[in-house]
Amino acid sequence: MSTAILTGQPVPGSSLETDLRSLGFDVRIAADTAEAETLLAEVPADRRVAVVDARFVGHEHALRLGLTDPRFPLAAIPGAVAAQPAGRRALTRAMARESSAAGESPVGATPTGSLADRVVAALEADCADSADGADGIDVYRPDLGSLVATVPDDPQTRNEARQAVAAVDDEAVRLKSAVKARDGFFTTYCVSPYSRHLARWCARRGLTPNQVTTASLLTALIAAGCAATGTRGGFVAAGVLLLASFVLDCTDGQLARYSLQYSTLGAWLDATFDRAKEYAYYAGLALGAARGGDDVWALALGAMVLQSCRHVVDFSFNEANTGDPANTSPTAALSNRLDSVGWTVWVRRMIVLPIGERWAMLAVLTALTTPRITFYALLIGCAFAATYTTAGRVLRSLTRKGRRADRATRALADLADTGPLAERLAAVLRNTARGLPGFTAPAVALLGGAAVVTTAALTGFGGPWTVLAALLYVPASALAVARPLGGALDWLVPPFFRAAEYGTVLALAANADVNGALPAAYGLVAAVAYHHYDTVYRIRGNAGAPPPWLVRAIGGHEGRTLAVAVLAALLTASQFTVALTALAVAVALLVLVESIRFWVAAHRGGAPAVHDEGEPA
Repeated sequence: MSTAILTGQPVPGSSLETDLRSLGFDVRIAADTAEAETLLAEVPADRRVAVVDARFVGHEHALRLGLTDPRFPLAAIPGAVAAQPAGRRALTRAMARESSAAGESPVGATPTGSLADRVVAALEADCADSADGADGIDVYRPDLGSLVATVPDDPQTRNEARQAVAAVDDEAVRLKSAVKARDGFFTTYCVSPYSRHLARWCARRGLTPNQVTTASLLTALIAAGCAATGTRGGFVAAGVLLLASFVLDCTDGQLARYSLQYSTLGAWLDATFDRAKEYAYYAGLALGAARGGDDVWALALGAMVLQSCRHVVDFSFNEANTGDPANTSPTAALSNRLDSVGWTVWVRRMIVLPIGERWAMLAVLTALTTPRITFYALLIGCAFAATYTTAGRVLRSLTRKGRRADRATRALADLADTGPLAERLAAVLRNTARGLPGFTAPAVALLGGAAVVTTAALTGFGGPWTVLAALLYVPASALAVARPLGGALDWLVPPFFRAAEYGTVLALAANADVNGALPAAYGLVAAVAYHHYDTVYRIRGNAGAPPPWLVRAIGGHEGRTLAVAVLAALLTASQFTVALTALAVAVALLVLVESIRFWVAAHRGGAPAVHDEGEPA
């Protein structure tokens, strides 16, 4: 149980103790600084602890935001400060300093300001004076907006503060803040107006975001099963259930924000389940079409490849620009001007086809048309969105100012997913790469990838030419990563690698022209894509990349591309299908077991909670 230490004499008629207990705190009262220091030392090190001025007046939700958010080791609002276990040492040190200062004060002298605020000032002073900050931890101050949080000095000010509290409905503020600040048009206007109330309903019944996330996954899997029946009734049910799954998908994040139930495991589940739901639904549509005599597995696989490549473009660009100063390019300036015109914001958010618009389109087209038409519309929409976003980011990057941070170059190297073949060759080519132009990395990645995919698509199944192209792809990949990916357009290297690997598998499976080849390829690409998504989520959670042994064990992107090309050259089409299936199972088992082990261990080990508030995927 969390502990709140009230400092000073309780104020008659104050609801502060009741509010703190409703937030899960065991309340203890300290008459002075020395007693507060003693009580702080008695709280077990693995518990959250808060120091709150007994004169505090404010909304309960202000206390919730300042004292219970699990994402921040240290957080403060006026009159209150809270520390997670990771921030306890810094809080204890600051409290000891204040206790010492109070003990050295002349007899009868009273320190000015509340103890909580003085402790926060000491924490921030430590952070400013130290190169690494106070234990490397900043004090988080939530944006309270219209919520009240203050420590009145006299009865009149207290009365005014209470009137200000009564004038603002903190439950309405809490409900409004449960909705993500930046979302797509469909989510904002067609889902969030009622899903936020569903989130509150879930919170009041003790449901957790992870439970709602799991319910969303199960609903989407049932939707995929309905689509797989191949009947019109099944397609209609699939569309309705897919929309229901999306409502639950919005609800889990809103529940997390409403009740501040953030966790490392929850963020991972939310992100991975989104991908699992969408790609399982594609497979369900393909199975349903096959029941009606229409083979659309190539379209389903193409949709998954395109969507995965779109995501890695987003991830790579964002990671490449993490920590950079604001972009002052003409493209960025135009974008900022457009943002000042309300309707253009929504148009631009819609044309990138975020998850809300994309799933709504899938649901409606599934119910009203055929899987083939649905996939055609999806591919056209995603291709346009990918062209629009990538072109804008390329223009921004060409006029980008500032040096890319070391963290960004490491993240891009991890996203590249280079295996042992290219890794060893890159070490040999390192000196050569240093003398090449800055655009070399994305250029050779693009040319090498385009060569192997084009060869696989145009030379038919079973020939040696794809193997030769894949062999040339290995040194091209090595040259692309032979030096740190710090160039203006080097964030394009991981997307080019993804397109090369996934595209080669798609082309070879399509050319095999036997039953089962494309579904097997779909399984392989899904397993590899999971590994790539998992890499992204680890980087976003500041957990680093997957272990090197895993990357080597599954061959890296260039090793898998070469392996698939060799299998196509040595085996018959039927044998190739079996080999793809076996490879998909092996990769899936390796990456899933290691990924689940890592995230569960991180959650149990108390890794900092994360929550993605970025653009919708």
